[in-house]
Amino acid sequence: MKRSKVAILRTRPATVLADYHEVMNLAGYRDVLDPSADTALKVNISWHFFYPGSSTTPWQLEGVIRAMKRDGYDPDLIHACHNRTVVIDAHLGERENKQLNVIQAHGLRNVHLYEGEEWVNIRDAVGDLAQKFLCLNEVYPKGFSIPRRFIGENILHLPTIKMHVFTTMTGAMKNAFGGLLNERRHWTHPVIHETLVDLLMIQKKIHRGVFAVMDGTFAGDGPGPRCMVPHVKNVLLASADQVAIDAVAAKLMGLDPMKDCKFIRLAHELGLGCGDPSQIEIVGDTEAARENWHFDGPFKKMTFA
Repeated sequence: MKRSKVAILRTRPATVLADYHEVMNLAGYRDVLDPSADTALKVNISWHFFYPGSSTTPWQLEGVIRAMKRDGYDPDLIHACHNRTVVIDAHLGERENKQLNVIQAHGLRNVHLYEGEEWVNIRDAVGDLAQKFLCLNEVYPKGFSIPRRFIGENILHLPTIKMHVFTTMTGAMKNAFGGLLNERRHWTHPVIHETLVDLLMIQKKIHRGVFAVMDGTFAGDGPGPRCMVPHVKNVLLASADQVAIDAVAAKLMGLDPMKDCKFIRLAHELGLGCGDPSQIEIVGDTEAARENWHFDGPFKKMTFA
């Protein structure tokens, strides 16, 4: 059976944009993201103010867009995608984190999912798959809605490497949280690990292709996604396997992904991806992948996100 692949590269300011092109191609993104389909760049805004390691970086967004344009993707079929949250102002965040500057410089569409977009009931979108959900049917007995535009689109997640008070670490899998669940998504916090697994099932059903590019120029230790101690680590990750890229990021931070991150273990056991680092093919800088940053984690100095 073909092993899941995660690409990793060391980077530096002078080469970071070119490094994004290389890491994406090492991970085979062109085999995953159909160039004839619209591609949503799922931006992460964990805080509306810039804080190292917290949100999608402007060089991450710039590097990914440049890579796709260089490889022949039509800019008219690429757009940035934002969700609304209870605690974060996405419009302020995209300005303060310099994401909007990048999108406007490339002339791309900038989609805020809660502004004029049509939403469709999940059961109409995924059919019988809903019967396999681990928890969402109990959390939302009447179902919930997802953006209709997601159906048939590619999605490219743009997380950072960081710890999280609810899920121990957060990365590609949790980046789907805001886009696929509405503002009542805090209802899922008691079953957050199961929720992330259900959301991955949904993504694999509705999207043409799913890919993640993770920025680790800064990595966040402590009770993330906001109250963190940032560390300069200068690594980039990319993968089509959302479970595998999160597992590699978790391992870099000093976690045992199968033991310390329940959502990774559950997704692995259900065959949604590979959460066991020993079974993941590492390409690029294999020495960088063997690092252990010995982060304290989110629970040593506890606060509320």
